[in-house]
Amino acid sequence: MPHDPTHPSTSLTPHTPLARVRLAAEQAPPAVLRGVPLEPHEIPPGVQYVTLPDGRVTLAYTHPTQPKPEPAPAASQPVPAWAKTTALLAPTIGIGLHFAAPGLIAMAHALWATVALIAAGAFSLALLRGRRPKTPPITHHTHVTATGLFGRASNTINH
Repeated sequence: MPHDPTHPSTSLTPHTPLARVRLAAEQAPPAVLRGVPLEPHEIPPGVQYVTLPDGRVTLAYTHPTQPKPEPAPAASQPVPAWAKTTALLAPTIGIGLHFAAPGLIAMAHALWATVALIAAGAFSLALLRGRRPKTPPITHHTHVTATGLFGRASNTINH
């Protein structure tokens, strides 16, 4: 049997809604098919005329559609005081930084030079301490006494 896409039994299964409509239309007596369309006041609520994919117009139950309410236009809100202040101060700060930039750069160079000087001093002190020879501890003599011009001297040693 050749494939005929217009025949309902070859293109649709009996379970699809479109196939049921076609099968019902094929099985309906010709008098019903040629019936006069209903007047708008005769159509029950929830039923509308719909156009099927094959171009036929028929009545069908439809889901009621709720009209979407139009969103209310957003009311404009006042600008907060902090935003106004920030907006006014931003150019002022920018201009101030523009004029202060050369001085800030010079201060940064001076600070780096100071850091380098301190580091060089610490490095040279470390080198000097490493070169200094170890000296014996110093002995302190206290209470040195001698009698006479050529007398022998005696003392007390404190470490």
